[in-house]
Amino acid sequence: MNWDNIDTHAKNWVKEAGEKIRSSFDKTLDIRTKSNPNDLVTNIDQEIEQFFIKKVRETFPEHKILGEEGFGDKFESLDGIVWIIDPIDGTMNFVHQQRNFAISLGVYENGVGKIGMIYDVVHDELYHAMSGQGAYMNGEKLPVSEDRTVKEAIIALNATWVMENRRIDHNLLIPLAREVRGTRSYGSAALELVFVATGRLDAYISLRLAPWDVAGGAVIVEELGGKVTNMRGEKLDFLTQDTLLVARPGLHETILRDYLMNGQWEKNSDSE
Repeated sequence: MNWDNIDTHAKNWVKEAGEKIRSSFDKTLDIRTKSNPNDLVTNIDQEIEQFFIKKVRETFPEHKILGEEGFGDKFESLDGIVWIIDPIDGTMNFVHQQRNFAISLGVYENGVGKIGMIYDVVHDELYHAMSGQGAYMNGEKLPVSEDRTVKEAIIALNATWVMENRRIDHNLLIPLAREVRGTRSYGSAALELVFVATGRLDAYISLRLAPWDVAGGAVIVEELGGKVTNMRGEKLDFLTQDTLLVARPGLHETILRDYLMNGQWEKNSDSE
């Protein structure tokens, strides 16, 4: 398999898709809701996903596509080569702010991440990695993650999970939120993943994410030594929605052991 060829095409398509998104900023969006009033989708999300599908189908007809907007294939397994794509991760930010969103793309072979790309469209920052070859931002190599203590850590955590809610006991995460140096929430799982990879964040916790939210960033994080699991410490399967814990290597184990192992984490909690 010529992974360099796949990587080159993916980079070119991501950049082209980013240009299409930037050119939409001065146009009126067609905005609709999906599962709830805060789960937004725009015509741009759908057009960008269809753009990727067209490119992949033409160039790699034997590959399969798993996309957020549902234009790709139906899956019972991740056998073969699968492109896992979120055309705009952080749609609410895209609609309200025209920033703090990203294109997320992962290419997997038999369930194993081979290529990961997160493109911060507004800042023109392309984070990319190929398995075993390091991770980069716009071609510059990123340093491997170093350990950090909980007290030194800045973690990404949606405030929903430390407020009373109908899905989990909100008291479960309060001790961790109280112990860390600070908490942040950016509204884009893809960006929060690469912020952990680059050291802008030390950990990221979410109670419900889909495969396309995580697939691209997971390759980048793991290539730099970070760990990506659900909140039970289990490997993600990229076919179901699940909880997520992403962190620097030693910090991941500490958070899991000291703060999460006694929690009852549902597999299908409310969306971020």
